[in-house]
Amino acid sequence: MFKRMREDIEVVFEQDPAARSYLEVILTYSGLHAIWSHRLAHALYKRKFFFLARVISQLSRFFTGIEIHPGAKIGRRFFIDHGMGIVIGETCEIGNDVTIYQGVTLGGTGKEKGKRHPTLKDNVLVATGAKVLGSITIEENSKIGAGSVVLHDVPPNSTVVGIPGRVKVKDGIRVHDLNHNDLPDPIADKFIEMEKQINELKEDIEKMKIRSE
Repeated sequence: MFKRMREDIEVVFEQDPAARSYLEVILTYSGLHAIWSHRLAHALYKRKFFFLARVISQLSRFFTGIEIHPGAKIGRRFFIDHGMGIVIGETCEIGNDVTIYQGVTLGGTGKEKGKRHPTLKDNVLVATGAKVLGSITIEENSKIGAGSVVLHDVPPNSTVVGIPGRVKVKDGIRVHDLNHNDLPDPIADKFIEMEKQINELKEDIEKMKIRSE
């Protein structure tokens, strides 16, 4: 248990340059508190102490602003940056080395039964305000851009942006850095392409007018 807790603290130092000391991280990082509370709630949930598990998760939500259902399965070195407004549903499955930012929802799409929340594989990053909805899978090393709404499976080594989310694959390799203020925009790219074609057509028309004169 203490090894896992130390691992949780170390990942904060790896991911957050603002972290200065162990004492600061342990006492002031709400994402860390939410993860530790979830570990306790999840252990109770697996032993069918459902009511007590929900009480712990709701207390954690009250103090941290992060709602994690006690039934969610979360892997190692999970990092929550800031965290306010995060919602993680009951049947979510989160792999190792996953990072999510504030305002993220890993939710369902309705009242369906069974597996109804997303699965995030290892090394996935979900940026600020993104919504990942339904029983879908975000494969390894993929990144979800800020404000995106993802409703379908995402292949490995991909970046997804937009509403609805569209995949941007970068040569089939892992995307190492994701600048939230410099995300690829497939819709804007299409408009630029269309504008270029329109300008070319205008030039052709002008040439035809000159020839006809």
